[in-house]
Amino acid sequence: MNPLRRRLSLLGHSVRRPLLRRRLGRVVVEELDGVSLIVLPEVFNPVLFRTGAVLARAVAESAQAAARPGSRALDLGTGSGAGAVFAARRGHHQITAVDLNPEAVRCARLNALLHHLEDRIEVRAGDLFTPVAGEAFDLVLFNPPFFRGAPRDPLDAAWRGTDVLERFAAGLPAALAPGGTALVVLSTDGDGPALLADLQERGFTVEAAARRDLGNEVVTVHAVRRGARR
Repeated sequence: MNPLRRRLSLLGHSVRRPLLRRRLGRVVVEELDGVSLIVLPEVFNPVLFRTGAVLARAVAESAQAAARPGSRALDLGTGSGAGAVFAARRGHHQITAVDLNPEAVRCARLNALLHHLEDRIEVRAGDLFTPVAGEAFDLVLFNPPFFRGAPRDPLDAAWRGTDVLERFAAGLPAALAPGGTALVVLSTDGDGPALLADLQERGFTVEAAARRDLGNEVVTVHAVRRGARR
């Protein structure tokens, strides 16, 4: 099954309500804990599909996402830019948001403008760490595609990929500054355990920063750090 269709089906009967159907495939303004977010039609909706909301709330609330003076954050696969906006609101000084989907790049820039954060959020087009090669960040955010397979279009890349998890694990050591933290949201759906095992083999520690039971799945935000657990 196409991952988008699967995610919709996992939402159950609620997605068939006219109110929710009207939020798909059109420009909408979502509210996430009082923060307005523009979502374009071909961009992952962090509120409707919920994992983006879980990650944004972890950025806002978890001790692992606390900002340090002058700290830099990286929001990989930014989508609407929700993670970047919440990182700026948490106090991170400079945020770089990256996405392969041109519509997501446009959407994240709109939300930076909406919240008057264009001087602190820079949105770049590209694949994973490629647009930030040679740079290091105190906080890295990642809501990866959970399912295996070649995406059929840019929006489908939010749900599935061929080797995205492996390339993230391989690129994180160079991108994470000393003492930094990566927050990675994973679901009981998909291949999350393989990513966590790969990160641990590379010398990272992993602990839960937030967890939410959504009924059809359990979503966990994992705090990933180098060295011994604090």
